[in-house]
Amino acid sequence: MPQSLRLLSCLLSLFCWQSAAAESLYRDESDWLKTMAFAAHQTDYSGTFVYQDGVGGHVEVSRITHVSDANGEHERLEGLNGARREIISSNNQVWLFLGDRKVKIERRHGERSFPALLPEQISSLKENYTIQQAEEDRVAGFHVHAVVFQPRDNLRYTHKMWAHSESGLLLKAVVLDERARIIEQYAFTHLTLGSNIDRTWIAKGIAAPTVPKRNEVTPTAKSGVQSLSADWKVDALPNGFKKIMEVTRPMRDRAQPVTHLVFSDGLAGISVFIEDVAGREGMNPGLSSQGALQVYGRISADKLITVVGEVPARTVIQVAESVRYAGQ
Repeated sequence: MPQSLRLLSCLLSLFCWQSAAAESLYRDESDWLKTMAFAAHQTDYSGTFVYQDGVGGHVEVSRITHVSDANGEHERLEGLNGARREIISSNNQVWLFLGDRKVKIERRHGERSFPALLPEQISSLKENYTIQQAEEDRVAGFHVHAVVFQPRDNLRYTHKMWAHSESGLLLKAVVLDERARIIEQYAFTHLTLGSNIDRTWIAKGIAAPTVPKRNEVTPTAKSGVQSLSADWKVDALPNGFKKIMEVTRPMRDRAQPVTHLVFSDGLAGISVFIEDVAGREGMNPGLSSQGALQVYGRISADKLITVVGEVPARTVIQVAESVRYAGQ
């Protein structure tokens, strides 16, 4: 065969192979996202990861151990800088250790944390984000594939995640603003995978007094938390955000219960808190932030409305300014 024809044949073969590989990658994309979503819950692992606020420079180092067995899912999260902080969870039971103090805390509805950042229902992600496979790399010594979640509007952030090529476990995640600047990052620096994981700590989850997470909610009976009808409306939610919770509950240092609404688009979450201004005169409404988290408060008549979200500042402001009372 002449050299020119041989070269043409090689190029055609390469093109066909690349097309088939791309088609296979596209066809398997949903399966791979599901693998990533479930890996954090089904994989046994232990490692150290670093959180970094790309804006303020705040850094936290944590050690996490996760075990999935016949009794369910167990996790231990230890803060490695500052005073002792440790959280141990067993299925829906969560214990907080602060120094020598141990208390039982409530798990927040819809809350996700690294490396369990993806929702189990991933169908909504494609409605709100363009999903693209990116480069291969190595994180903490493991081969990873990167995936980019590009928002379809400017009211949410871009997310990029690197998952272990074999298990799908998320090993690194960054949040990027509209100029592609890193505003928040999580990454494992050391990781052990497999069944050879210390499990002795699981027995530490024993009875303890129940208190709210971060001491934000006072201890209450179940009757103290009430589901609500839609008395409060948010008129300017970004497309794709759906309400996943609306409750009223007592909170520490509040004379009256606080209304709490939670919305999610599958990756980002937005919380709206509505409370009486009385007793909160010391609060300074306005905008504040840490990493990807934005907080905006405003006063409307006799109510303090606070919006907290893993979204750009313009989004929490837009949402807060659109909150209105629609009840009787």
